[in-house]
Amino acid sequence: MQELADCGLETKEFFVLAEVEASPYPAQIATALLLPKASVTVYIRNLVGKGFLRREIDNADLRRHRLVLTTEGVQARDRALAALAAEYDRRLARLTLQDAVELQRLLTTMLAVPASDRLDE
Repeated sequence: MQELADCGLETKEFFVLAEVEASPYPAQIATALLLPKASVTVYIRNLVGKGFLRREIDNADLRRHRLVLTTEGVQARDRALAALAAEYDRRLARLTLQDAVELQRLLTTMLAVPASDRLDE
């Protein structure tokens, strides 16, 4: 996608960058994104090289490094998210009102937590 390239990101790098705040450790990112750890390592190396991420020693476990977004990383992530949202809006505008309502219903159904997965039951 050209908009991501304009932000200095490849597609999978964008997903890694977008996941860092929720999952600050490379293994967590690999698990969250269902990517091989070796691939995540390459993406992280690229993002560090571009100045979008930095590694910091984890004070809770000095053997581990946690990933932190730099100011440039936050800006690139936010620009990429805005570009993706604009593209989504352009594509959504192609739908009729009835189709848009149906899409919303389907997405809501997909995101709902099944009763069998709820902890309170």
